[in-house]
Amino acid sequence: MSEFRNHDLYREDLSYVASLPLPWEKLQGRSVMLSGATGMIGTFLIDVLLYKNHTSDLQCHIYALGRNREKAAKRFGAHMDDPAFSFVTCDITKPLELQETGQADYILHLASTTHPQAYASDPVGTVTANVFGAYNLLEYAVSCHAGRFIFVSSNEIYGENRGDTELFDESYCGYIDCNTLRAGYPEAKRCAEALCQAYIRQKDLDIVIPRLTRSFGPTLLDSDTKALSQFLHKALAGEDIVLKSEGTQYYSYTYTADAVAGLLYVMLLGRTGEAYNIADGACDIRLKDLAKLVADAAGRKVIFDLPAEAEAAGYSKATKARLDGSKCKALGWSLHYGLADGIERTLKIMR
Repeated sequence: MSEFRNHDLYREDLSYVASLPLPWEKLQGRSVMLSGATGMIGTFLIDVLLYKNHTSDLQCHIYALGRNREKAAKRFGAHMDDPAFSFVTCDITKPLELQETGQADYILHLASTTHPQAYASDPVGTVTANVFGAYNLLEYAVSCHAGRFIFVSSNEIYGENRGDTELFDESYCGYIDCNTLRAGYPEAKRCAEALCQAYIRQKDLDIVIPRLTRSFGPTLLDSDTKALSQFLHKALAGEDIVLKSEGTQYYSYTYTADAVAGLLYVMLLGRTGEAYNIADGACDIRLKDLAKLVADAAGRKVIFDLPAEAEAAGYSKATKARLDGSKCKALGWSLHYGLADGIERTLKIMR
């Protein structure tokens, strides 16, 4: 599972993010704790920080939280023996007792169910990972006097476009039918964001909220059932790309390296209590055009196949969800990889 780290393009991605003009000195000799460590974003972020350790004198220690050490060992490979890396087995939906970590300077909550099949098969877990997970990590942040808490949120919190704007800025609030199975994910993210604001006011925690778009990249998990993830899995298997709708949905996307770069800008430069969309209009695309982009990169074609009821229950109902990334760009972040480039790099690395 960790072979992607040997690819030149992946090392190039790490080098790009690690060389960004960020105030890396804020992480000098500090500790970073993150939930969701084995996920797509968490894995790349850990790789960037350890790469930075090895190419500079950052001396940043990583505490990676997860439920399964065996899975982590497959995911992280040689990192498990790195003295700057500690994997901590825990379930964030339960109160944390992590005395061995001591002071955590930065705490990131990344753990979350993030794909349709899991939304439908484990709706309770979808909600609790975000809400209870956030609560337990926030409580831990208070107890260890963390320097900053980063709640990694999602474009899903905006819901459906009400037809009054083309781009969602951070204050936009679209429609979500809360009395549906699929509402569990966006509503849980909204609740966790509100919880963060409560901890800022009542517990004096320093918290920032990066909001990711639909992200993709070579650290993609085999279990991921998001539309673009399925396209990429099909392409890697040498099969035609299956589109399970008419493909008119219009969304924002971000390659993993750019998503993590944006996350770092928010983490190190964002203002307390503020949310930031990590997005660029150059990566906004309709789903049918995205399917064709992947099919062309793989030398295959697009076919249409309507999903079964259980599968469809996990799909987003939003038809237009494009994010305004100007606030994050004001921090200094900018897009580095276009969609076609990101897809090509993902396929080459994962092969």
